[in-house]
Formats: sequence, structure tokens, C-alpha cells
Amino acid sequence: MTNPKINVTPLIDVLLVLLIIFMVVSPAKPSRFEAKIPQETRNNTHVSPDPQTLVVTVEADSLLKLNKHPEMGTVAEPEKLTTALADQFRERAQNAVRDAADPQDIQRTVFIKARSTTSYGDVAKVVDAVKASGAAPISLMIDDLD
Repeated sequence: MTNPKINVTPLIDVLLVLLIIFMVVSPAKPSRFEAKIPQETRNNTHVSPDPQTLVVTVEADSLLKLNKHPEMGTVAEPEKLTTALADQFRERAQNAVRDAADPQDIQRTVFIKARSTTSYGDVAKVVDAVKASGAAPISLMIDDLD
């Protein structure tokens, strides 16, 4: 009496057909990445920033600044910044300052502005501190900050 043997040739054929089907059906990798780049202004008009915009600036000496308010702590100790942002969001919720993109949500967008020479670790610490305050979304700005 011999042991029964399974003929695997038809299984391999089925596997190859499935492989070809998945290769054809799977979407192709996008060939380009589209980004919106701001256009250069044609006239020299000065556009004043929105007074509701929150910008956290990381200074060269690791000091943090919220808009024009200095002394918001340091990169190593950002608790004062986190508290100030949380208070700002709480005040916006009470005053019904809504986000233009989503009128049901309060405006909690924060921009983090740092020199291009600032270390990645320092920026990551500031992003974590801003996230802890309840900010969303968080955008990064790279500037030379004369």
C-alpha cells in the first residue's frame, strides 16, 4: 500500500493566476506628489497676520515665545507654554471662536517657528508640549529669524 500524494501542480497554477490578478488590480504607485506652493505676490502690499494666529517661536537660546509674549519657558521646561495655550483654547471655547474650516470646532491651530539650525529633538519636545495643550493641527515653520 502506497501513501497518497497530492499533485501540487494545479495549486501552483492557481497561485500564479492569483498573483497576476493582484498585480493588475493593485493601484500603481503615484508618480508625483502635488503640493500647494504659495505664489509670489505681484505688488508690494503688506498683509497683516491674523490676530488669532498662535505662533510658538523657538529662540536660539532654547527660550520659547508665544506670539509676542516672551518668557514662555524653555525647550526643557515648556510647562508655562502648555498652560498658556490651554488657557487660550479654553478662552476661545467660551468666546465661541470657531475654526473657518470646521465651524463646529474651536480654532486650535498652532504654528511652531524655529531656525533651520534648531535640533530635531528640541522641535519634537516643543511639538509634544503644544500637543499636550490640546492644539490640533500643528504646523511647522522654518525661518532664519534674523
